[in-house]
Amino acid sequence: MASPLPTTTTTAAPTKLSATTMTTTTSLPSCPNCGDSLPSPEETQAELSQAQARIAELEAQIRTLNEKASAAAERWAGYEEELTKLRSQDQAPPPPPPKNDNPGARIPRGPGDVGLAPHHPTRSFTNPTLHVGGGADRPPQLHRINSVPTSHAQDTAPPDKQTRELLRALSREKLLRKEAEGRLTATSKEIEDLSVSLFEQANNMVADERRARAHLEERVGELEKRDVEKRRRLERLETALARIEHVRSLLDE
Repeated sequence: MASPLPTTTTTAAPTKLSATTMTTTTSLPSCPNCGDSLPSPEETQAELSQAQARIAELEAQIRTLNEKASAAAERWAGYEEELTKLRSQDQAPPPPPPKNDNPGARIPRGPGDVGLAPHHPTRSFTNPTLHVGGGADRPPQLHRINSVPTSHAQDTAPPDKQTRELLRALSREKLLRKEAEGRLTATSKEIEDLSVSLFEQANNMVADERRARAHLEERVGELEKRDVEKRRRLERLETALARIEHVRSLLDE
């Protein structure tokens, strides 16, 4: 009758050991494969919030660069409009030469004198039959003919000066346009580089988040499996204890 008692004391010890192992495994979560400790959900959430804040900051930078690019495009459009105006002014026909309204250009000498026509000065010079005075009247006509090109050259001098000024303004506008194009190209390249870097960072962050989530899900699955195994062990221990108590009761009787 006294022989079964040592068996009861030896079977009670594994229950304590299993309980201690259960507490230690639940308090220190680690990877079953490599044994490294896993980050807590709070740390993962903090990293995710930091990544979202970084994305918002980069988006604000992109908006600022887009505003700068639009302002540069508006300035470029203004430069093109001014350049078009200057080209239209440069391509405009020159003003017609003024008519010779000088009263000294024609001196009447008699009833038969026709005088110098303003639009055809060579006819009065080549046709001597139109004048009554004959050869004596030719020198004044030559003087009047020579005076017409001089006045015309004096009238065409200001347009040449205006053309030079327009050409200077045109060259200056071309330089400004080149500078604006260079700035716009640099801004566009910077925006493209930032967009590429933002997309890469966003893709990397999404991939990291997916990997972390998959790792956490795997860890949760492992913990759930362990929990199920522990429950089964506890059930087995409870049934064993029940049997032991039943044997004790039988032995006491």
